Amino acid sequence: MEIKQQLRMSQQLVMTPQLQQAIKLLQLSRLELIEEVRRELDDNPVLSEDEPGPRPRSKEAEDSAREIRQEALFERDGRTEEGRSTEKAAREVDWEKFLENRTLQQSAQGTGSSNYEDLPPIEQNLTKPRNLHDHLMWQLQMSDFTETERRFAELVIGNLDDQGHLDLKGIDRPDGTRTSDLTVDDLAEEAGLHPDDAPLVLEMIQNFDPVGVASRDLQECLLIQAKALGFSDDDHEVRIIRDHLVHLEKHNYQAIAREMKISLEEVYEAAKEIQSLESRPARNFTDQDDRSVGITPDVYVIKDGNDFVVVDNDRGVQKLFINESLTKRLMQDPKAKEFVGEKLRNAQWLIRAIEQRRKTIIRVAECIVEKQREFFEKGVAFLKPMILRDIAEAVGMHESTISRVTTNKYIHTPSGLFELKYFFNSSIRRVASEDIASESVKQAIKKMIEGEDKSNPLSDQAIVKMLEKQEGIRIARRTVAKYREMLGILASSKRKRVF
Repeated sequence: MEIKQQLRMSQQLVMTPQLQQAIKLLQLSRLELIEEVRRELDDNPVLSEDEPGPRPRSKEAEDSAREIRQEALFERDGRTEEGRSTEKAAREVDWEKFLENRTLQQSAQGTGSSNYEDLPPIEQNLTKPRNLHDHLMWQLQMSDFTETERRFAELVIGNLDDQGHLDLKGIDRPDGTRTSDLTVDDLAEEAGLHPDDAPLVLEMIQNFDPVGVASRDLQECLLIQAKALGFSDDDHEVRIIRDHLVHLEKHNYQAIAREMKISLEEVYEAAKEIQSLESRPARNFTDQDDRSVGITPDVYVIKDGNDFVVVDNDRGVQKLFINESLTKRLMQDPKAKEFVGEKLRNAQWLIRAIEQRRKTIIRVAECIVEKQREFFEKGVAFLKPMILRDIAEAVGMHESTISRVTTNKYIHTPSGLFELKYFFNSSIRRVASEDIASESVKQAIKKMIEGEDKSNPLSDQAIVKMLEKQEGIRIARRTVAKYREMLGILASSKRKRVF
């Protein structure tokens, strides 16, 4: 073995902190960018959100300019020096009286109920969406439960799922194992309640508003509501829910009539009553942690004559500037020069990165508009197949950069609000034409189902034939089923309406 030196040349990409920051800003959503800007404003003293004004002039220059302006005004009006003095004094007196009168008026109004100090704090005027948990806890406080019954009820309310049903299933542990399912008796034991009393307390909770809450499955939920409406155990509605719910879900009314030995008309009438019941007690309540958030577009597409113009939306995003006066004062301290220099470089890089992000988003959006022009003119049915590589090659960027630009970025168009990723679709070949985007096929399927005969809904195979005949699109039945499920549309057997 011997040790020797060798000279070798190679190329490699070095991720500088500035480059890392630019990539990070590029993939941030609009809200995340606003938060990042606020964080940088707090951390970097040389950054400012106030645009620097024009350089101040000397006092002599200001006085001279003021005199020139006054002379020009008075010469235009033909006033004498004496008149100017009199008018100047009059203006000063008028302003003093005006301000004095304003003060007296505000003092007089302050004695009434409109004084800001007499108003309640702004926190008392805020509101929040209705929450099922809070609604049930309020009813629990109004009830005359014992202490152990109240603890049991709190455990029940705390184990409700998003639909308002009692969920006692086990959960997955980080190590891959699963906890065992709980029972009502387990909750009673934890609360110190006798197991024989638990069903009665649970029944009382299930009759809270909304009725059927805390039920353990759909059948129990519907039975609770039916009995609350006055139906007895012998009524057709209760018997169908209790013994024939599977047939009811499949709309197999003939089987229900045959097994219950009643007429088909009676089954229809009972099914109407059951359909009026609520299968999801939490439907009208909003979870605060899952409430809808308004989306602000990053760019707008505006039609100007025959052209589509892309305009960025800078509303809400603070513009950053260098605080030159503060920077100069800090640089006078020799001990702070290195610190201020580093902060100044970071500020300059941040401002450049934000501007580069803005230009990149606009550039990509303009390219999308150019390639999807028919979509913007005619609608979703004319959306063309497009992949990231198409835009990357057009704008001279890497596909990963296009992916970052289009993630969590939204564009407002004459057809609505869309995420930039929406315009990237896989292609489906027509029988004798150019390829069509998969999103257009989904919309075609949705339109067919919306216009179908509800008493005889279209099967997936029927949709396959209609797509080939009407649109020239040839796809497999399983593809139709997949797109239908992605659209949240039930199978034909569950879409059928008899009445």
